Amino acid sequence: MNRTVTEDLVRLGEPHDEPREGEGKRALITGLHGFTAYYLARELTAAGYHVFGTVLPGDETGPDMFTADLNDRVALAAVVEQARPDVVVHLAAIAFVAHNDAEQIYRVNVVGTRNLLEALAQGPYKPSCVLLASSANIYGNAAVSVSDELVPPAPANDYAVSKLAMEYMARLWMDKLPIVIARPFNYTGVGQSENFLLPKIVSHFRKGARRIELGNLAVARDFSDVRTVAKSYRRLLAAAPAGEVFNICSGRSYSLESVIDMMNDIAGYRIDVHVNPAFVRANEVRTLSGNNAKLARTIGAIESVPLVDTLRWMYLA
Repeated sequence: MNRTVTEDLVRLGEPHDEPREGEGKRALITGLHGFTAYYLARELTAAGYHVFGTVLPGDETGPDMFTADLNDRVALAAVVEQARPDVVVHLAAIAFVAHNDAEQIYRVNVVGTRNLLEALAQGPYKPSCVLLASSANIYGNAAVSVSDELVPPAPANDYAVSKLAMEYMARLWMDKLPIVIARPFNYTGVGQSENFLLPKIVSHFRKGARRIELGNLAVARDFSDVRTVAKSYRRLLAAAPAGEVFNICSGRSYSLESVIDMMNDIAGYRIDVHVNPAFVRANEVRTLSGNNAKLARTIGAIESVPLVDTLRWMYLA
């Protein structure tokens, strides 16, 4: 998918008859080669933005792409100076909960984010909105069935702790930058790595596999379509509600067992599911479901894609 990002941006950047919200504005996305960034870049370009992005050293580059490691403060300062962004979306992060290098998780997610904010605050061009992607994982095993933004954090793994630490660190910069924090719940779509649960399941069905090994089938998550997440981010950039935190979610949770049932229907056969104890994580968050009322009040009605439609899109891709 990464090989086609540049071509898609050119196509989506063709002239439109009506003014668009991003017309004449410059957007910087960190982690441009990532899953979410692919869809966000398309969304922003279609809205008229000139999209720039950062990629890691050694990654394939193209027009309007800057090579920069989040822990390289000099490189980040140079990116900001060259991109001169009107809006920024910070997506670059260690985003896999089971990532086994805790030091790298904190170094990238906390220190790397601080380095970016420092570069933006010290740069000559002040953006109108800086959106930081946190995570609903900060809620952990909340005592409530549905989490809104006021639910006390209870992170249950290093990834979640790193994202909560990032949020607290970002508060130190809110008097200098118009920061908005997004807490996306689980989301998926075409192009997501098979390290993640739903792409793994869909891949098994695409291959016609008769057996799959999974963890706790009772675990339930609030799943959104990545295209809905990208659209929500774009609308938050336009609204620029500085200093606020928003859940990005569908408001409905699905158990792993129900996801398997959907895929059985989509693929037309039943897969044999085996629970592998090695896939059951310690401190597993049992149910994670969100309330998106605050987001809807800020950006307007949210048209969520039904999960079965997202799964079908992934299966047929």
